[in-house]
Amino acid sequence: MTQDKTILVIGTYDTKDDELNYMRDCIQGQGGHVLSMDISVLGDPSEPTDYSKHAVAEEGGSSIQEAIDSGDENHAMQIMARGGALLALRLYREGKIDGVVVLGGTMGTDVALDICQALPLGVPKYVVSTVSFSHLLPPERLAADIQMILWAGGLYGLNSVCKSSLSQAAGAVLGAARAVEKPAKDKPLIGMTSFGKTILHYMVTLKPALEERGFEVAVFHATGMGGRAFESLAAEGAFACVMDFATQEVGNHLMGGLSAGADRLTNAGATATPQIVAPACYDLVDFVGWKPLPERMGDKPAHDHNRLLKSVVLDNDERREVARTHSEKLSTAKGPTTFIMPKGGCNEWDRPGAPLHDADGLAAFIDEIANTMPANVDHHPLDCHINDAEFCDTVLAIFDQWVADGTIKA
Repeated sequence: MTQDKTILVIGTYDTKDDELNYMRDCIQGQGGHVLSMDISVLGDPSEPTDYSKHAVAEEGGSSIQEAIDSGDENHAMQIMARGGALLALRLYREGKIDGVVVLGGTMGTDVALDICQALPLGVPKYVVSTVSFSHLLPPERLAADIQMILWAGGLYGLNSVCKSSLSQAAGAVLGAARAVEKPAKDKPLIGMTSFGKTILHYMVTLKPALEERGFEVAVFHATGMGGRAFESLAAEGAFACVMDFATQEVGNHLMGGLSAGADRLTNAGATATPQIVAPACYDLVDFVGWKPLPERMGDKPAHDHNRLLKSVVLDNDERREVARTHSEKLSTAKGPTTFIMPKGGCNEWDRPGAPLHDADGLAAFIDEIANTMPANVDHHPLDCHINDAEFCDTVLAIFDQWVADGTIKA
């Protein structure tokens, strides 16, 4: 087999030398090529790595001696995280690597998250960690396409249990590097947020209509991680236009639910990306279905969506708070921003006669939006439900005008 793809293997070679070299051997045994990066601070590997700990620290504008002299392991590893992220990105841009795999406990994982976030979407990025899938990992630190496997039984030394995880990761990252179809970028991309078709319908109409206009449409499921992926791409300026119609994660973060991060509803504005916003499911906050609700939410109406997800219905004061937060976040937008307020309701469950219909609650949200929406935002009240055809017609009219006047680059 030819050494057709190069994988950057990263870890603390002073303490994980055997495990990292085992993954190297697995990748090379499958015909791949390996470059190694040492992110340790105190010790040295058994054999030189391609990129030493000194090179890593210096890439970030520091030194190993500075890390040692700090006397603080957290500060020291942040030096390595900064240098590791910059070095990995440079190696990718120079065409020297096709993917990365990072090994670690909590220390190595902390560094791994920064390295993976630095690399663009479509670059295979695997983390073998003792805390994979743990609540220790905040969603805002997870790259949009990060992959993880639990490093089972591998805290100290090689054994048959941990080899199972390490060999899978080695095969997965090499296979992904060979198979990945990276974003083509041959059409301008629109980022849209939504939920499933039973509660929100607009994507069924809008996606083909926008594709007919020559755009590609990516729809993100706004249940925490979907919103995180959406925001991370918005922060890169990846979208020609944003249609952020399912902003429930704003309320989720505010009320302690399934957060997509504190920067939800801000990154399109920060990059001056034209954005059309609507507040689908503003009245609900999603929580982990198998955990007890927070005390402040315990006596509220709740809907068990499935065993993983539970939605709590907000009262009028909380809806006003969510409305103000929308306005505050949009006030920072540097680009064209339109907020569409469907006055007939914002999800299929809140129509008249539906289980979550609450005319007073909707009126409270509409009133607070009207009173707080900043001057930089075009506030567009609409006498329809978000799932009515008029909503899609309005969105397309705004979009077409923005294309015609050059606001959106076609």
